[in-house]
Amino acid sequence: MGAALALASRGIGLSTPNPSVGCVLVNDGRVVARGRTSAGGRPHAEAAALTAAGPAARGATAYVTLEPCAHHSQRGPSCAGVLIAAGIARVVVAALDPDPRTNGEGAARLRAAGISVVTGVRAAEAEAGLAGFLTRQRHGRPHITLKLAVSLDGAIALADGRSRWITGERMRAAAHLLRARCDLIVVGRGTWDADKPALDVRLPGLAARSPRIGVVGRAGGLPAHVSHFADLVALAGDSALNILAEGGMGLAASLLGADLVDELLLHRAPILIGGGRGLGDISLDDLADAHGRWQAAPIVTLGADRIERYTRTR
Repeated sequence: MGAALALASRGIGLSTPNPSVGCVLVNDGRVVARGRTSAGGRPHAEAAALTAAGPAARGATAYVTLEPCAHHSQRGPSCAGVLIAAGIARVVVAALDPDPRTNGEGAARLRAAGISVVTGVRAAEAEAGLAGFLTRQRHGRPHITLKLAVSLDGAIALADGRSRWITGERMRAAAHLLRARCDLIVVGRGTWDADKPALDVRLPGLAARSPRIGVVGRAGGLPAHVSHFADLVALAGDSALNILAEGGMGLAASLLGADLVDELLLHRAPILIGGGRGLGDISLDDLADAHGRWQAAPIVTLGADRIERYTRTR
């Protein structure tokens, strides 16, 4: 399952509108094939692995990071069906699929065909990688990550608005990797006008994974390749699975105030700014309302900087 999870991770940001799923086929103690969801969502991971395995799939165990789908669509047959047809003997599943067209039906179809099914293996890790898909299924909108580069005293810019650079080179490289794993990256109109950010991926070998660019706020004067969102309602209605919000202060406060942030990343540098700019009003009426909303993940250190990751408790 660890190999399947690693495969799935490679496709995050490429597989939309489908989730990135990994599948590993093992027969007689030997890996006979691997597959992950292809760019654009098809073929699915199971179909890719079965094609690679050929006859070696018969009698094999399939390790899959998401429950095989149970519905046939215009884009292809159900994964439960192709696993049955290939003669798979056992299926080990990490996370169950909340899509109402599957939602346990995939596992049920496999069991009805005499296939042994085990579920919940490393489910938490799988769900972390499937965050965009799961948020879409459960809340009907994209999964939104807000990334802020901050100082020790919580400032995200100097008093005059300048914010280049708060963190060091290694942290900025991590931010580019984060961009490569999302479908859409957005900034507020003020940040766009002031900085004209490229918002691309500038890591060797990953330039082609630069996400779609969007600006939230006033229309007019935007390049043709930049998507415009008049407000947060329009942003939440986008077809992306994973959205990264990178700047600026107004957009960050608005997203937090509207409770649309699912993951908060603080890229914190060991510097003091003093008198700098921080977040604006996030519509918090009482301090009691601020508690219990965020769950902290282990801190990751990159050079002198550190990544503080918080997921919204819902």
